[in-house]
Amino acid sequence: METTALEINEIMDRDIKDDLLPEEYFEFKSKIHDRLLDLVDLSILERVEPDMLKPELRAVVNKILSEDLEAIPLNAGEKEKLFSEIIDEVLGFGPLEPLLQDPTVSDILVNTYRQVYVERFGRLEPTDVRFKDDDHLRKIIDKIVSAVGRRIDESSPMVDARLMDGSRVNAIIPPLALDGPMLSIRRFSVDPLELEDLIEFNTLVPNVGEFLKGIIKSRLNVLIAGGTGSGKTTFLNVLSRFIPSKERIVTIEDSAELQLKQRHVVRLETRPPNIEGKGEVTQRDLVINSLRMRPDRIILGEVRGKEAFDMLQAMNTGHDGSLTTIHANSPRDALMRLETMVAMANFEIPSQFLRRYISSAIDVVIHLARLTDGSRKLISLQEITGMEGDTITTQEIFSFQRKGVDQEGKVRGRFAFCGIRPKFIDRFKMAGVEISPAMFDPSNITEI
Repeated sequence: METTALEINEIMDRDIKDDLLPEEYFEFKSKIHDRLLDLVDLSILERVEPDMLKPELRAVVNKILSEDLEAIPLNAGEKEKLFSEIIDEVLGFGPLEPLLQDPTVSDILVNTYRQVYVERFGRLEPTDVRFKDDDHLRKIIDKIVSAVGRRIDESSPMVDARLMDGSRVNAIIPPLALDGPMLSIRRFSVDPLELEDLIEFNTLVPNVGEFLKGIIKSRLNVLIAGGTGSGKTTFLNVLSRFIPSKERIVTIEDSAELQLKQRHVVRLETRPPNIEGKGEVTQRDLVINSLRMRPDRIILGEVRGKEAFDMLQAMNTGHDGSLTTIHANSPRDALMRLETMVAMANFEIPSQFLRRYISSAIDVVIHLARLTDGSRKLISLQEITGMEGDTITTQEIFSFQRKGVDQEGKVRGRFAFCGIRPKFIDRFKMAGVEISPAMFDPSNITEI
């Protein structure tokens, strides 16, 4: 039976670690790495393609191993493993590099230098990856954040950044992190998921996909709600595919994650304060500025503060068809959180008028959730119908009803329309979107 590449790596790992204690191996690798940096002009690394550099670096590493009288004798497999790890240190992000190259990994969670977890297919699992010490982990964090013009130090011990592939990075260091530096990486696929992928993963069903296309083409304002890791940004990316290419789109994010495929897109990103505490640009500043940029639609990556008021203003003043996400556990909670955020802007607006403002701005609330088996589902799609007294009224158009779990731990349930014809269906007709009235029949059920 053939041995896989993964098994070969594991064997080489065992070969080295059986002869050396982990600390000795890290010391040995660090010594080679430091010697390599002494011999190589670091400025060249930024100008030359990695594929062209690797043969040169390999030659230098071999030279170091042959000249170092104290070097540990290694076989060919061990040398290849050592060389690969040193290249990751020089050109990549050290021990994290194999995880970043693994397409099945969606989250990388570094809990101090000793412990690294990953999420695969919605479930967390430990790894054998580790760093030499806190300083080693700090160097990797500095390498990540400096590449996007951010900084992390004792005066600013938290940072949000992103990798070149759009993956979101959060790091926090002492004195805030008591046990040592912590790093979290939320990875995004180089090839973003499409509607067909969500249907294949049973996040939703085909007829709901057609309904969502109509919602976007009819320029309804959409609020996507859900908890952490429920797939809000992925869903926002998918919905953005249905925006006509002739429209001008402005995206606003704390950390750029959206991957729109239209040509006429203006991407804006917030900026943290500098070391003197000046120069900060908030999401609210960018939303206000975007209104002067003649957008057809505004996409706010996530509404989380005072910018909520300006986003609602934009939705109410000709920028219909706008999209945003919000952290919330239900559609009702999402509206409540939105109201709280607007109140944070210190506008003395009575609650009744505030709720009326929200109800006139937002047309659709979509609620997503990550279930116990790690799968993501569209749990509820609701239309905001107006006000009844002091309460924002909604009606549920579509939902996922959980029934339990099977023997393999998979969540079972059914997608079903609720038998209600939405009021905004008239806007579908005005936009030339054809939807069969039979779609909303409550007998329209899909079991999974």
